[in-house]
Formats: sequence, structure tokens, C-alpha cells
Amino acid sequence: MALPPVYIKKMVEQGFDFAVESSAKRIFADQEFKVAGALVTDSLADRDVIFGVKEMPISFFEDNKTYIFFSHVIKGQSYNMPMLRQMMAKKCNLIEYEKIEDNKGRRLIFFGRFAGLAGMINSFWSLGQRLKVQGIETPFTKIKQSHKYNSLAEAEQDVIAVGEEIKANGLPEELAPLTIGFTGYGNVSQGAQYIASLLPSLEISPAELLKLKDSGDYSNKVVYKIVFKEGDLSEPIDPNHKFELSDYYNHPEKYKNQFEKYPPHLTILMNCMYWDDRYPRLITKDYIAGQFAQGEPKLKVIGDVTCDPDGSIEFLHKGTEIEDPIFVYDPLKRKPTMGFEGYGILMMAVDILPSELPRESSESFGAALEKFVPAIASADYTVPFDALDLPEEIKGAMILYRGKLTPKFQYIEEYLK
Repeated sequence: MALPPVYIKKMVEQGFDFAVESSAKRIFADQEFKVAGALVTDSLADRDVIFGVKEMPISFFEDNKTYIFFSHVIKGQSYNMPMLRQMMAKKCNLIEYEKIEDNKGRRLIFFGRFAGLAGMINSFWSLGQRLKVQGIETPFTKIKQSHKYNSLAEAEQDVIAVGEEIKANGLPEELAPLTIGFTGYGNVSQGAQYIASLLPSLEISPAELLKLKDSGDYSNKVVYKIVFKEGDLSEPIDPNHKFELSDYYNHPEKYKNQFEKYPPHLTILMNCMYWDDRYPRLITKDYIAGQFAQGEPKLKVIGDVTCDPDGSIEFLHKGTEIEDPIFVYDPLKRKPTMGFEGYGILMMAVDILPSELPRESSESFGAALEKFVPAIASADYTVPFDALDLPEEIKGAMILYRGKLTPKFQYIEEYLK
């Protein structure tokens, strides 16, 4: 939920009029919004500014209205181009949460940390269940899927209890050393790392990971955390060039994958980084097939929090649902099977992970969004774009204005052809 009742109450007291679409599934009951002073209704037809979270059905959009949500169009995602065309035809305004940034390009409004939190909880749960199917008992079977907990604090207590058992009794020797790799170091990764840190853990470098097993200098009473940054993932195609971060971002075509040496040493891979198709993939279908052709690898679970279809993890073709969250990908047959059983590698790829921690994630999101709501709700959207009076953070996140791509987002035109 973009705006929980506590924030709607504050703005109603300031004189703003809110309507909330009725829902039986939302973590906040309709009655909570009524108490906050909002009108609970089955239709938002009389509202000009609409705050959502995820993509909206094409039939939902109406002429000349302003919509604020995660549109998933900034990479030219083909599956959302029909939605964008409809918004253009309806002369809509579109404000994209993902592009609400400060003057240093840092996102201001996000669910990312909660995606990481839920993703790590789910990945520990997935590991326990997958190993159980394979006849290996571990303390991780005590962890539940994120949405089965009443609160984040309750989930944390279960992870801490698993950590105490690992510290006291250790993990099965065939799992040691248990290693967790995190791609990226932003909000998503930080959330996932926080949950992992509730276990007895030790952070090591990618270079140390490559030597860990053979060194024999490890313990089965801790888990090892490894954070992979851009220079660990890719290297220049030209061996005479050194990796430079700015060059990598500006000219990704000059780089190739160098991550593939790490997965054979990982137990869990948490994919938490930004990716688009200009960059090398992390794990391809051919690569994982080659790994399994040599026997079942150490890598048991991929928690793909970024959830880019056909993206950095090539064999993720679409995100999974909370009610059916995981599948086993058979790299030889190149087919997924939903559930914990089967030959291959387990994938956890829920594409709405913050919804598994709904109250906490909504309250955090609303706290960040609250200060921008009055300006968004009060703006005059009939004036030319240059004269539009909105905070720079919001104006810079406006993809469509009166049905046309704004200057910053003109590049999307190429994906609409």
C-alpha cells in the first residue's frame, strides 16, 4: 500500500480528500482507512490523482489523469509497452517511484530493503526445504516463508534461533562451508545481508571465497557472507585495460562476465543488483548446464530478488507468486518444475517480495512518500511541462506528461516502435 492509514489521516487533517479502493486482501482493513477519514469505495472514477504500487490493468486508465506507481517501463520492458501506449493514448501523466531521486541519483522512495529482507528469509526457508527433500536435515527447516509471519520481528526471532542452533551444533559437514553471495550493495542487498547477519556469520572477500574450501580453514558453525561488486562481476574484454566503474556504466559493451568462477563455491546466491540487457548476464543457461554436467554443484538456491525476466539469471523467465514461490530448474532439460522436488537448482523469484512483509514495508514507503503527496495532489496539470510546479524530485520522475514522453525519457520511444 503506497499510503497507509496513519499518513492518510495526517493529510485529511490538512484538508486533503482521499478515496481508497476497497480490498479484502490488503494488510490494512477498509475500516482502518475509514477511521483515518478516507472514503472507501469500489470506484476511483471521480479522482484525478491516483497512487498505486504495481502496474495497473490497461482498462483502468482514464483520460487526463495522473498516476503514480512502479510502471516497469524505464528499461523498455516489452511486456509493459502496451500499458504505456494506452496511457499515452489517454493523455495520462505517469510518475515513476523508481525515478524519484535526490541530486546525487539516489532513490528516495523504495521497497527495496523489504524485498531484500523477505528474499533472504524466503531463501533460508527454501534451502531448508530443498535439503530436506534431498535427505539432509538442517535447522533451516524451522524458518517459514516470509508471509507466514505476523511481523518482521517474529521472522527475525526464528532466524536468530536457527543461528543459535548452528552455533551450538554446527551444520552437516557436507554443507560446510555454507556460503552466501550477494550481488550489489544497495538497499535490496543491505536488507538481505541484515537477515543473514542474524546468523553467526563472517564476511570474506570474493578472492577469499575461491580459496576457502581448499584451505580447510573454515567452520561449520558459521556462515560466510560475500558481497560482489561490479568489478567482481565483469572485466574488460581487452586484457590491456583495467576495470573502471565509470567506464563500465558508460560503456558496458566493452566488458564481459567474470562472475562464473564464483558460483561453484556458493551455497546460496542472492541476486540483489540492478541489471539491464546492456550488461553481461551473471548466469546463463549454458553455464548452469555445464555445471550440472559435472555433477550436482554446491550451489543449492538462487534468491533472485531483482526478478528480471530473461535477465541476469537467464533461466528465470517470469517471477513467481507468493502462493507458489519457488521452482527447480532442470539445466539439462531446460525446464522448470514448481516446488522443491526434482533435478536441478532451486529458484526463489517472487516478484512482489515486499508484499510478504506488508505492514512494515507499507509504513516505511508511506513515510518516505508523505512529504511529496500534497504537491502532487495540488499541482496544475494543464500548464506546459516547463511551467509545472512540482518538487524537482517528482518532476524528474515524470515519464509521461499529458500523454507524451518527457525530455528525460524520450529514449523509451525506441521501445514503443
